[in-house]
Amino acid sequence: MSDRIAEAAKLAPSASLTVEEVRSVRHWNEHLFSFTITRPPSFRFRSGEFVMIGLPGEGRPLLRAYSIASPAYADELEFLSIKVPDGPLTSRLQKIQPGDPFYLGRKPTGTLVADALTPGRRLFMLSTGTGLAPFLSLARDPDIYDRFNQIVIVHCVRQVSDLAFREELESQLAGDPLVQDQALLQFHYLPTVTREPFRTTGRIDALIADGSLFGHPLTGPTQFDPATDRVMMCGSMAMIRDLQARFEELGFQEGSNAAPGDFVIERAFVG
Repeated sequence: MSDRIAEAAKLAPSASLTVEEVRSVRHWNEHLFSFTITRPPSFRFRSGEFVMIGLPGEGRPLLRAYSIASPAYADELEFLSIKVPDGPLTSRLQKIQPGDPFYLGRKPTGTLVADALTPGRRLFMLSTGTGLAPFLSLARDPDIYDRFNQIVIVHCVRQVSDLAFREELESQLAGDPLVQDQALLQFHYLPTVTREPFRTTGRIDALIADGSLFGHPLTGPTQFDPATDRVMMCGSMAMIRDLQARFEELGFQEGSNAAPGDFVIERAFVG
């Protein structure tokens, strides 16, 4: 029996999990990859939500929460992951190939959704590393462009090759079947690199401090304003902790599904 057949034999659907198939894998560099899996016809989610995914473990499925990177209308589900050599899941996950079986949770959830924010004019999606994933979904959601005049993804990474999906984002989502026309006018992408030369360097807090985060082609004030700006954050706990304190000092109120506010974070990932 081949390893792949043996692995497939270990997977069985349950009340909380379906068994899907890996469709494609893209390795961005030595420690970052993305992949797509089949999507069950009954699977519904809101842009920005996460879901449990994984592989069989010793006696029970080995699962982790991953943000869905694909738009809500896509036929397949896409995820972005780091490669951790000794990680219980990612050490195996980075070796998946098209055709491999895969666990998918039946119930997506999360707070990085448009419904958790009150109306505003500018939406800033601040991310580090794989925290970009939920914003890839949101930026391709037509509803976002009806809610906000300007949509900004800020992606902070260590090295240039960590800028996953850079080509698609720099093109302002050209070719997207639903949002390309709106994105051309309303979507802005600001990548920044901290450990290699690049056109924009420095952490997100530094870009806020010197005003470069609000530069051309963005319009409006060169600082955050709780009257008009809404913020989503996903990525390192240090970034979220520091910026959350900054926003609260400015008068921003944290939102949730039950009580929409001015900014949201995904607490499932930050404890």
